[in-house]
Amino acid sequence: MGTYMICGILIIVIVTALLGSRKHFKGEGGCCGGGGDVKIKPKHLDTIVATKKLQIEGMSCANCQNRIENALNGMAQVNAKASFKKGEAIVKLGADIPEEELREAVEKLGYKVTSIEMV
Repeated sequence: MGTYMICGILIIVIVTALLGSRKHFKGEGGCCGGGGDVKIKPKHLDTIVATKKLQIEGMSCANCQNRIENALNGMAQVNAKASFKKGEAIVKLGADIPEEELREAVEKLGYKVTSIEMV
């Protein structure tokens, strides 16, 4: 009788864990320090001075993508769109912003910028 109860409890725990992990395995969960639900909207830039592509290592889900977009879009005169599937962020600049500032904004989150190029 006790064995059946233990097996039943284990089955319930395993099913609950799998259901809770479903979003994570789809790349929708908050695996990188948060839910990723709050998103800073990209700014409309009247003038685009430059467009740069940042190649980024370490993005593995939509939450990673949102974190990088939020960090870049939180900067003045920056409109960024990241893609965790491509491992990149396309950044439109409304002012001359040093590449090192863009790199620092991403790398302080724990990701690695492998290259920055003009688009």
